[in-house]
Amino acid sequence: WYQRRVALNALKRKKRYEEQLNKIDGTLCTIEFQREALENANTNTEVLKNMGFAAKALEGAHKQIGDIDKVHDLMDDIAEQQELANEISSAISSPMGFGMEMDEDELMAELEGMEQEDMDRQLLDIPDSAVPDLPSVPNAVPTSAAQEEEDEDMAALAAWAT
Repeated sequence: WYQRRVALNALKRKKRYEEQLNKIDGTLCTIEFQREALENANTNTEVLKNMGFAAKALEGAHKQIGDIDKVHDLMDDIAEQQELANEISSAISSPMGFGMEMDEDELMAELEGMEQEDMDRQLLDIPDSAVPDLPSVPNAVPTSAAQEEEDEDMAALAAWAT
């Protein structure tokens, strides 16, 4: 019975220690959460402060740039100058003295015509050595072997009938 009582007391002490351990663990978790919340608050404060600096810097830059209409005017001026530069470049690069612009379709048609003429000339100028010797054209009307045999049969029939 004594051992049972000692075991029961040890079990009670164990339960108390577990409860204390749970409380201490809960307290540590609470402290950890508070520390993380403070870190997040400090980070958010720094971020907001830097965002404020960035907003002021952007505002200063925009004040230096000025009105948006000035930006549009400047962009229009740049576009006009680019167009003028392209016109000058085009004028400088066009050949002098020729002055006329060729129609691409007409040039292609003329080229195709010249190619066709060249091909026709090549087809008509066939050397004699390229043409094989052909048999001469017969003067008599050709007859078939079956017709010749039929003519002989008719002659034999006529001779028999007479």
